[in-house]
Amino acid sequence: MSVIYMLLAISIAVAVVFFVAFIIAVRNGQYDDSYTPSVRMLFEDELVKEKKDKSVLTKNK
Repeated sequence: MSVIYMLLAISIAVAVVFFVAFIIAVRNGQYDDSYTPSVRMLFEDELVKEKKDKSVLTKNK
């Protein structure tokens, strides 16, 4: 029974370490996406053209 308590304590300690590492990474901006906004403008016109094409097709029917 004491082994279960020991394993439980170790697993909680490991979980806390990973949680603290995650919080530190988020605060340092590790997960900020600085690449997508600069590329999004390149593909935005294609989405607008597709919407216009669909609206033209529905008006012609």
